[in-house]
Amino acid sequence: MRTIRTVHELREVLAPARPAGRSIGLVPTMGFLHDGHIALLRRAREQCDVVVVSLFVNPAQFGPGEDLEAYPRDEARDAALAEAEGVDVLFAPPAEEVYPPGFGTSVTVAALTEVLDGAPEQRGSEHFAGVTTVVTKLLSMAGPDVAYFGQKDAQQALVIRKLVRDLDIPVRIEVCPTVRDPDGLALSSRNAYLSPAERDRALGLSRALRAAEAEVAAGRLDAAGVLSAARAQLDAHGIDPEYLELRSAADLSPADRVNGSTLLAVAARVGRARLIDNTILGGTT
Repeated sequence: MRTIRTVHELREVLAPARPAGRSIGLVPTMGFLHDGHIALLRRAREQCDVVVVSLFVNPAQFGPGEDLEAYPRDEARDAALAEAEGVDVLFAPPAEEVYPPGFGTSVTVAALTEVLDGAPEQRGSEHFAGVTTVVTKLLSMAGPDVAYFGQKDAQQALVIRKLVRDLDIPVRIEVCPTVRDPDGLALSSRNAYLSPAERDRALGLSRALRAAEAEVAAGRLDAAGVLSAARAQLDAHGIDPEYLELRSAADLSPADRVNGSTLLAVAARVGRARLIDNTILGGTT
């Protein structure tokens, strides 16, 4: 595995793959890899000839007062995990390589970014502008055939799919299932912030989703009943959600009933950690 810091070297290393007909897979991450990331790396390794993982804590997607400086980082550990999974290239650029002096361009997706995490009272649409800008840059830098993302960030996945469709970027976006601990907690780098007691409380998110799934399985499809069942689990774990909403899994429009593929999304703060989770009710995306 090669560790690369500059765009020039990344392109130089990947250039021979294309004329040789070798496919390139990119797994964009902010590092501090966990088993969710490992699942993405394994999917990329199965499907592509050359696998690139990027490690970059993107300052543009952090708002004032968020955890940019505290976000967990351990490049040596990440490199060892990536190499063990057969990754070919680890791209770990410094911030000034991604955002050089004078950088002044932003890529925004108008739809999908003003609700849920993009709502003004949450992280705001500026968060997604930071995400879509850096993803556009990474896709331009690496030129992958396939890029891999996790379903835990369901809104982000929809936004990125729209981004590449609208801008005619020649890449397939592969969204892989959320990876969970055996007790149901969705894996996240921010789980490292949780104390043992907070981790027990955080189980309320996944249990809220399971309660909603049980409602739908029983044929109760009205939004009020589904959300009530989910909220009861959050209440039982002492969690006051930042949002708990039913939305269309296709376009994030509000849903007053589970009809086809409906996204149930939740976000909550548990201790220092802001956690998100979701499930698709009534179908698949």
